[in-house]
Parts: sequence; C-alpha cells; structure tokens
Amino acid sequence: MDVLLLPFRWVYRGLVWFANSPRTLITSYLLMIVVAGVIYSHVEHRSATDSVWWAVVTASTVGYGDISPTTGAGRALAALLISTMVLLVIPLITAHFASQLIVDDDAFEHDEQEELKADVRRMRALLEELAARQGITLPPEPPPPPPPGVRRARRTRR
Repeated sequence: MDVLLLPFRWVYRGLVWFANSPRTLITSYLLMIVVAGVIYSHVEHRSATDSVWWAVVTASTVGYGDISPTTGAGRALAALLISTMVLLVIPLITAHFASQLIVDDDAFEHDEQEELKADVRRMRALLEELAARQGITLPPEPPPPPPPGVRRARRTRR
C-alpha cells in the first residue's frame, strides 16, 4: 500500500515546498504566463504581446473576451491555464499570504519545546530520587504517545 501512496507523497512534498516559497510562487506564475503566451502565439498565430495579454487575462479568470482562442489546441491551452491557476496557483498564493498573517507570537519554537522536555525529565529524575530517599513509591510514568500516523489498538470489553 505504501508503494501506491509514494507518488502522492512526492506530489504533496513538492506542493509544500512550492507553497512555502513566495519567490517560487511568483516565479512560477510569471513563467506560466510567458509559456502559455508563447504557446498561444504559435497555436493561434497572434503577436507575442497579444498572447501574453491573453495569458494574463485568462490566468486571472477575468476573460475580457477581446482575445479568445479559435482552435481546439488554443481552447485546450486555455482550459489547462485556467484550471491550473484556479485549482493550484491562486490557492497556494492565498494560503501563503494567509499563513503570514496568522502568526502566533506566543507559540513555542522547537528549541524551546526540547528545552522544556529536558527540564521535565530532570524534574522527574529529582522527584524519583527524593521519593526513594523518603521511601515513597511514585505512580508509573504514562506510556509515551504513539508516533504520528500510528493508531492505538482499541480495547474490547468482554
């Protein structure tokens, strides 16, 4: 089953990398406009400036109608450009900017979390040492949480 999911994991990782870089997002947007414009100019026999204008208008889904494809290849290119922009690029750009607006300044950084865990371990060791001197038995430590993605087995009652 893992082998079947491997390509989807690669695509997901690629999208995460792609979405977390504003430079990559903007570069890819501009590259899509230029490539679509070049292809459109060859397929529809239009000038380069008209073709880039068509690509911008089509990618932004404004669709003024001043320039529209007449060939099947031009229409397929328009459908691909619109679908890619609406389903992938625009949501990634929006998500990136939204994630920049939603920043929790009080959230612990990874280093701070690791430091807190180490402090708790030291306190547990000191508590166990103190309890041993006093002859007190401490309750057992709770089991560690399962790794991400692993489900715990359910207990059945009889």
